[in-house]
Amino acid sequence: MSTVAEKTHLKGGEFLIKETAADDVFIPENWDEEQLMIAQTCQDFIDQKVVPVLARIDAQEEGLLIDLFNQAGELGILGVSIPEQYGGFGKDFTTAMLISEKTGPGASFSVAAMAHTGIGTLPILYYGNQEQKDKYIPKLTTGELKGAYCLTEPSSGSDANSGKSRATLSADGKHYILNGQKMWITNAGFADIFTVFAKIDNDENLSAFIVEKAFGGITLNPEEHKMGIKGSSTRQVFFNDCKVPVENLLSERGNGFKIAVNILNLGRIKLGGAALGGAKAVITQSIRYANEREQFGRPISKYGAIRYKIAEQAIKAYATESAMYRASQNIEDATHSLIEGGMDEGKAKLKGTELFAIEAAIIKVHASEALDYIVDEGVQIYGGMGYSAEAPMDRAYRDSRINRIFEGTNEINRMLTVDMMLKRAMKGELDLMGPAQKVASELMSIPDFNLDEEDFFTTEKKYINNFKKAVLLVAGAAVQKLMMNLAKEQEVLMYIADMLIETYVSESILLRVEKLAGQRGEDKVAEQKDMMQVYIRDAGDLIFKAGKEALNSFADGDERKMMMVGLKRFTKTEDLNTTAARRRIAAKLIEENKYCF
Repeated sequence: MSTVAEKTHLKGGEFLIKETAADDVFIPENWDEEQLMIAQTCQDFIDQKVVPVLARIDAQEEGLLIDLFNQAGELGILGVSIPEQYGGFGKDFTTAMLISEKTGPGASFSVAAMAHTGIGTLPILYYGNQEQKDKYIPKLTTGELKGAYCLTEPSSGSDANSGKSRATLSADGKHYILNGQKMWITNAGFADIFTVFAKIDNDENLSAFIVEKAFGGITLNPEEHKMGIKGSSTRQVFFNDCKVPVENLLSERGNGFKIAVNILNLGRIKLGGAALGGAKAVITQSIRYANEREQFGRPISKYGAIRYKIAEQAIKAYATESAMYRASQNIEDATHSLIEGGMDEGKAKLKGTELFAIEAAIIKVHASEALDYIVDEGVQIYGGMGYSAEAPMDRAYRDSRINRIFEGTNEINRMLTVDMMLKRAMKGELDLMGPAQKVASELMSIPDFNLDEEDFFTTEKKYINNFKKAVLLVAGAAVQKLMMNLAKEQEVLMYIADMLIETYVSESILLRVEKLAGQRGEDKVAEQKDMMQVYIRDAGDLIFKAGKEALNSFADGDERKMMMVGLKRFTKTEDLNTTAARRRIAAKLIEENKYCF
């Protein structure tokens, strides 16, 4: 039995009720030589081939994006996670996430490549039969064929299953006749293969079809004029009596909605990877500009206001990265265990991601909002030049905004996070009730604020455990008070989601720094410890505010007062000179002249 199988791993969502050992998480400082080599190949391609022509990509120069796709395919960048039998490298999920990160600074190219390798390819790889995979996957892996994904319609966005596109069987039984309209389709302008979702006749649920552009009956609207990601092809796609061979039905009839949901789980966490890559690039640009730009006779990087911004950019990126690769390894470990248990590899990969759908939604929200903060402060550090289209922050600022809408809006993902938690509890997959009741009874006890003679990480872990209690306190009270009406109280759900997100990310950065300190020694990770401490204290404040707003929404009288006392207790942290900590973090970044963590 392998080491992976022997280890005990938490199930998705269990982070809220169980502790994780630092040695059980993956940290990016532990990439092996092969992974770093693959990452360098991807980074070199982005730096040398993509970044110099970003303006030409944004202008949608004819054939340029296709040429870059072909070059990326030749290097194997499009096939990192594709099995070797189809011409890919067959690498694990964490390696695929690393490539998502390294592709992130590629702006519109990144969007096009991520759509192709993710939603454009994976539905066929994971749900196609052998004939379908043999026919399409090798050419999608090399980039010879370009893929797109047709789900959204004018009247169905977040509510994907309400789509009106229809497919009917032809009289001779050889084709499905497809009719419908799709919008916001990435890569539509040059895609050869479309994964299209439509209902067969009057079915309740969607089915999925592999549609070749060559089938005919497909027309495109002109390119959309967008706020950002201007170089990516985004068009409406119309299917007018498009004849799809019956053998191109993907998976089973009525299984389309399940396909869409599972592929979106993958898309969410991979979007987090791309956002992280973009964030790191922006931080490096911010630092270098701050070191070069002089005002009042000295570089602006010497000033405290600028150092605050640089440090905060880095803290948010480091925290996001910690959570993202923790979840990525969880998905990989779950997948490995399922395969060892006899499950088909494709199904295991989907199931592994599904098991950690809560964490995937958390990563999507946190990474996209961290990127938005980082690019906004990047503009501010550049000052007037930040507002100029000649400087890099213009593109970064506009491009970042879509990430809070892509792969399900952040509002939908917040509500999904809590909804999935509660549904798993109702199914008996997560024991939330027992811990929630224990927290409620703890409110009557005398708190112990004595942190003397505890080591550094024990103290920080106590904060995280208390954050979990705060979530259980508020969520438990909301369920008990609102019951079936909780699903309608979207504001309360989003407050609880914010508490969950900050708790998960806080624990992730703590575990990363603890593991790194164990490997290098605490004196070698001083700035990482600073980042972790600052993040956890800010998270405590955010958790308290979200919890307070939630409690004020449904509780009153003595009950509310008692829970507020508990909330304050569970979000309390010892005072820290965060100004000095941020200065130390910024000093390291400024000295290195780049994002260096």
